[in-house]
Amino acid sequence: MDESSSAEVEAIAPLLAAFDAAAQEGHITRAAELLGVPQSSLSRRLKALEKTLGVPLFQPVGRRVALTPQGRELHARTHDLVRAIDDAVTVVRAAADPEAGLVRFGFPLTLGPVSVPSLLAEFHARAPRIRLHLVQAHGEALAQMVRDGRLDLAVMIPPPDDLPSTALGRQRILLHVARSHRLAQRKRVDLAELAGESFISCPPTYHLRTLTDSWCAAEGFVPRIPFETTEFDTIRSFVAYGLGVALLPAAETAQPDVVAIPLSGRRDRAIGLSAGNHRPTPAVARLRAHLEARVPTVLAELAEQPVSGE
Repeated sequence: MDESSSAEVEAIAPLLAAFDAAAQEGHITRAAELLGVPQSSLSRRLKALEKTLGVPLFQPVGRRVALTPQGRELHARTHDLVRAIDDAVTVVRAAADPEAGLVRFGFPLTLGPVSVPSLLAEFHARAPRIRLHLVQAHGEALAQMVRDGRLDLAVMIPPPDDLPSTALGRQRILLHVARSHRLAQRKRVDLAELAGESFISCPPTYHLRTLTDSWCAAEGFVPRIPFETTEFDTIRSFVAYGLGVALLPAAETAQPDVVAIPLSGRRDRAIGLSAGNHRPTPAVARLRAHLEARVPTVLAELAEQPVSGE
């Protein structure tokens, strides 16, 4: 490598982490938060990289930023390199102090009755020097973050086929109706009985919506869905107001105006813990072992709790 190339690499290399974060997030503020630096510092690094290369890498799109063609080319060629360096540094640091370290952990927005905060509180009591960077997101977004190395572990419902995963258990799906609904006193309901009902559900990209559509199709009808939302608590509120019924996991907290009723047949979904293909650090391995040991127990305990119709 000649002297000119060495100088360019020396100038660009420290700036690539900032570029990679901004390219991934598409948002300067969130990228700065991800790296733990002020937004002004991140902006200066990006401008320095553009000045060194002599080309624009980002363009504003509303409140977000998008890569220019030159930015997309640079990101495609450097993303794996940045991930490899990050993994190398993480592994070296973890080997020096296995009782500390950072774990990037993701879980779904709609996990249902598995209490992630309580599980992580237990883990923190056992490993107080391990830091956790937590991400809540849609299932496919979590899977992609595990694939590209932005997350070490993620609880997935269901776990994707292309990632190493451990089965944690199954989550029962129940019919939720308003307490004044005609089915509220039933012990069990066949899905076919809901053909004339309005459903409150998630958007079509959500796994539970896919289950709802496929289960209803198997019973010979297409569910009428006047309201869609990503928040399970909002769905339950709409149900309480009598705006429709919903297929959901049991709520973590009591819902006095909503009744949960078992459905006939097997109506549940798999919960798994997915990991990336890189070598785990001791901190990651420790959280993984904790979750693999505790989540099945929590699921079993919840499965034994009676629901409204039982």
